Amino acid sequence: METHDTSSLAVRPEAVPKDSSDRKTLLQRAVSSCVYVFERVMPDPFVIVILLTVMVAGLALVFAPKGTPEVILSGWYKGIFGIFTFAFQMVLVLVTGYALASAPLIKAGLHRVSRLAVGPISAVLLVFGVGAVATFLNWGFGLVIGALLSKQVARQVKVDFAWLVAAAYSSWVLWAFTGMSSSIALSIASPGNPLNIVEKHTHTAVPLSQTVFTSWNLLGGVAAMILIPVVFILMRPADRDVIAADVRLLEADDKKLEEVAEARNRTFADVLDCSRLCALVFVLAGAAYLATQWIRHGVNLDINTVIFIFLLAGLCLHGSPRRYVGAVTEAAKVTGPMLLQYPFYGGIMGIMGATALDETVAHAYIHIASGSTLPFLSYLASGVITLFIPSGGGHWAVQGPFTIPAAMQLGASLPGTSMAIAAGEMAGSLLQAFWAIPVVAIAGVGVQRVLGFTLVIFLTAGSLIGLLYLFVVPGLSGG
Repeated sequence: METHDTSSLAVRPEAVPKDSSDRKTLLQRAVSSCVYVFERVMPDPFVIVILLTVMVAGLALVFAPKGTPEVILSGWYKGIFGIFTFAFQMVLVLVTGYALASAPLIKAGLHRVSRLAVGPISAVLLVFGVGAVATFLNWGFGLVIGALLSKQVARQVKVDFAWLVAAAYSSWVLWAFTGMSSSIALSIASPGNPLNIVEKHTHTAVPLSQTVFTSWNLLGGVAAMILIPVVFILMRPADRDVIAADVRLLEADDKKLEEVAEARNRTFADVLDCSRLCALVFVLAGAAYLATQWIRHGVNLDINTVIFIFLLAGLCLHGSPRRYVGAVTEAAKVTGPMLLQYPFYGGIMGIMGATALDETVAHAYIHIASGSTLPFLSYLASGVITLFIPSGGGHWAVQGPFTIPAAMQLGASLPGTSMAIAAGEMAGSLLQAFWAIPVVAIAGVGVQRVLGFTLVIFLTAGSLIGLLYLFVVPGLSGG
């Protein structure tokens, strides 16, 4: 009889001989223990954000210069509603990206690619590699592609589903904060951007050639792309611990979109709903706008532009308004946890900003830093702050204003220090359930079990990236 996991799409396979446990490696045993602890100790992510809110409020009350109950409550309230614009943008990135990835052409492509997976090792290598490349180009697209490819591969290869999804999430984390769509890198590369903190102090922007496309950032990422799949292969669950995906449920989930069938055009309304011409007019108008703006001002991929591109591409590939509405409806079903938790993280940001707790934390490590150690300390501090503020833009708004002046005063590299903050958020996200929520929601697997695997990636790849900012980046010229 099958024993169901906390995930709705994963079930335990038939029992294997008891002596199979003797074949488990030391790393497999350690990972099993991590997964066991996460599954039984870690509460729902919504409970975690509530506990983090209480913790931050307590720290602000004790250590922050403005940490009075009135200021804490006021900052919390303003923060909850102050993040709505950003939260809605993130939800739209997920919804439009999901709808695009579920288009027949994209799904067919994912299906063909998934055939390259013939066993657990090739499955994890494929999911990680495709997810990493997609994420380097754009984090929104990579987030969705990795999760959907995991589902497709799990339908044809018997593997531990959470292990596979954890590989997809790790590939996303690796480049989401240090790739071409890095919030921090794009902010300091955009003249006049409100979050271009470097420009406010130096009156110059930092191009992507000095951040994302530097040799040290690319080589560090490539090294991690080699290390992480190796670690996943080594910590592959033993047969007796495997919780495979329920193929029947996966197929039923995929059929939901197929059931949004075209009408038979019996009424005028049906004709409009299924009209490719209606979709084409909207797509052409949007493409014309983007072309005009890019010709006049150059190509600029901010969050709104990414959403708009996903919207146009999804509508174009689905072919009709009715099919696209059906795809968006299915995509919206996975956004509930995000909609619930974003305001609470905004509240945490509000508390830290209103009470100046962020300044207290920043000054604490700035006082012990030097020009050569600031990038590494910024990396460590960023990883900790990520647990409280898991947002590229919001995170930078908290840490950047105090780190950049310190970098200028200490003679540290401004691009290197900025990217250290981005890399720290990358490492911290391996332990933070916030960004894992949309991935596991799309894949249909328990977040606790996934984080049990990513903890090992945090210890290995996180250490590798830390060494980069400890020994390599300090050698860069300041400014």
